Amino acid sequence: MDIQQQIKALSKELREHNYNYYVLDRPTISDYEFDLKLKQLQELEIQYPEYAESNSPTQRVGGEITKNFETVVHEHRMYSLDNSYSKEDLLDWEARIKKLVDGPVQYTCELKYDGASISLTYEDGNLIKAVTRGDGTQGDNVTANVKTIKSVPLQLKGDYPPKFDIRGEIVLPFEGFNKMNEERIEIGEEPYRNPRNTASGSLKLQDSAEVAKRPLECLLYNITGNNLNISTQFESLEKARQWGFKVPDVAKLASSIDEVLEFIDHWNVHRHDLPYETDGVVIKVNDLHQQDELGYTAKAPRWAMAYKFKAEQVSTRLNSITYQVGRTGAITPVANLEPVELAGTTVKRASLHNADQIEKLDIRVGDEVFVEKGGEIIPKIIAVDLTKRPENSEPTKYISECPECDTILVRAEGEAQHYCPNYNGCKPQIIGRIQHFISRKAMDIEGLGGETVALLVNEGLINNYSDLYTLTKEQVIPLERMAEKSADNLIKGIEASKQVPFERVLFALGIRYVGETVAKKLTRHYKSISAIANATLIDLVTVDEIGSRIAESVMDFFASADNRYIINRLKEFGLQLEISAEKLANQTNKLQGEAFVVSGVFESVSRDELKKLIEDNGGKVSSSISSKTSYVVAGDNMGPSKKDKANTLGVPIISEQDFLQMIK
Repeated sequence: MDIQQQIKALSKELREHNYNYYVLDRPTISDYEFDLKLKQLQELEIQYPEYAESNSPTQRVGGEITKNFETVVHEHRMYSLDNSYSKEDLLDWEARIKKLVDGPVQYTCELKYDGASISLTYEDGNLIKAVTRGDGTQGDNVTANVKTIKSVPLQLKGDYPPKFDIRGEIVLPFEGFNKMNEERIEIGEEPYRNPRNTASGSLKLQDSAEVAKRPLECLLYNITGNNLNISTQFESLEKARQWGFKVPDVAKLASSIDEVLEFIDHWNVHRHDLPYETDGVVIKVNDLHQQDELGYTAKAPRWAMAYKFKAEQVSTRLNSITYQVGRTGAITPVANLEPVELAGTTVKRASLHNADQIEKLDIRVGDEVFVEKGGEIIPKIIAVDLTKRPENSEPTKYISECPECDTILVRAEGEAQHYCPNYNGCKPQIIGRIQHFISRKAMDIEGLGGETVALLVNEGLINNYSDLYTLTKEQVIPLERMAEKSADNLIKGIEASKQVPFERVLFALGIRYVGETVAKKLTRHYKSISAIANATLIDLVTVDEIGSRIAESVMDFFASADNRYIINRLKEFGLQLEISAEKLANQTNKLQGEAFVVSGVFESVSRDELKKLIEDNGGKVSSSISSKTSYVVAGDNMGPSKKDKANTLGVPIISEQDFLQMIK
């Protein structure tokens, strides 16, 4: 056997042993024998590097240093999930599903593991990329670190598709977590707080050899891509196992919400026997065609729901209440608590939301309060233990002046929140607006973080986000923790942000109530910042899904002379404040005022491409048929009930080719 064949045979054998040990949990050789074979392969690869494979088993040892993790755009967006906490929530969800799809609906029930989300990309059976969830649209390339995780196959087996993404959760089992903490305590280091944060932090370690020392595992649950030849979620789990992935075998197929609830009740008790942290159950519509029919909201798939197990509660003392000022001037009261352990973390603070919440629960300083950590990241106070209230206790009096600039607070009629109206003179508002402007979903300025923004404002170098574009390397290099390379990266990042598309620039401006989705609708409708600035209230409310509250907020923003001055400066600095000519060339008003429902499977374009074509030509996409629907674009397998409803309401049903003809 020649050297190249020897390396191939040894690699194949080691991959099989690795799969048996880490995925099947059925080792076929001893650790000592495995290590000897791995060492033999390493020596051969060093001696004959031209024969080493890119996904060799030796890659798992680590050793690659990554100082800055590259930002990668997900080819298929990683959505978050809507949460439910009761049977009623699930019944409501089922009712919504049954209005939108035809025929019986089955559900796949899977446990929701608490770790760090990851997207793995495979081409021709080889792992080529591992990217963190990030904001769902883009994340960090952590391939070198993920290659060290033994349950992630570097090379697949079986009848895998030529290219696909598979999503999962990187977790740290309790046993490994406890062992790591024992070792840290022995050497006098602080123990890690919980497995989830430790797993997440591991992915961003610079030295992959350090990641290799951590007993991380990767549990896979969702395959995404084109032409996968898979028809159900349950089948996709089976296929993933066959290709070599570690897929938990507790998943169950359910034919009703009652069967889903049985699964939830069982695991609510037995989750404590599992080797990993779990915080709920994920329920998905099993049929992938039905998933396609249901589609997505702006934030989450309509075909999936996360059921959260009942939140843990503890009681502790409320030591004080302080008040924070947000970027919009909104005041948030914060409870400062006697530190207490809750769901694996030490809790020192909790949100009190607003004055109404404080009054409703009659929360007072010195009270013993019950704190809960459920679906939210920030714990909340849910009740007061009145039996332990101090005798000299006095009701909480909500502040009347801004804690930062002493301006008298305002509270609009019907609003729960108090606001500081000192828009241009209140420092936390100024810093918060600029931090929002540079954030990942907005301008995503590389080399510039929230702390640096605060530093720049406090040093008097910037006072609004347009000032960022006047900064020089000489101005920023004297700042604390700013080396020459970081200063270069910051200035380059600011310059590069001038290419960010208009819809993200509009979102970055921080206009109240104008989130990502509203910003997209406004840019698609008006095409330029000037057109939005000059729009009347009546104009604005005619835009799809723009109500009077959003319209008034947009009007107020552009009515400000300071804001108009900042926008003019951004224009001068060359930011994208109108839709690019290239994008504009692909947009028309041919379908203006028309509403479409898309149903079925299509041949020449995908469902998503079809929806984009509707929107690019001025039309609106709806999920359900009503008297306001102009057309139903029908592909193969259109549901009979949708067809009946369209016929009953007299809504024309057109084919894919009819539609493409309409926009020619």
